[in-house]
Amino acid sequence: MTEREWATDALAALARGELVQVRPRGHSMRGLIDDGTLVTLEPCRASEVAVGDIVLARVRGWLLVLHQVLDIESGRFQIGTVAGRSDGWVTADDIFGRVVAVQAKALEN
Repeated sequence: MTEREWATDALAALARGELVQVRPRGHSMRGLIDDGTLVTLEPCRASEVAVGDIVLARVRGWLLVLHQVLDIESGRFQIGTVAGRSDGWVTADDIFGRVVAVQAKALEN
């Protein structure tokens, strides 16, 4: 699976109203979601999304990311990383699902 294939697979399942489990790639959410961690997403309405939620969203008009909601203002959502780097503002139509579970990390001895 390519680096972004997990996102297009998740988008298709969420559009069908299904819960989906994916292993997102990347380091922008390190600390909350590490590279390759199993994550469960559920379809959601924008009215259900809160600041701090991690969502699958389309930013820059084309890029699917699993990032945090940093702010909500007048029906739009500021999406960004754990470190607070903003991807900009998106509309409700650009949010496809919300993280409801993240696989626990194994304890290292």
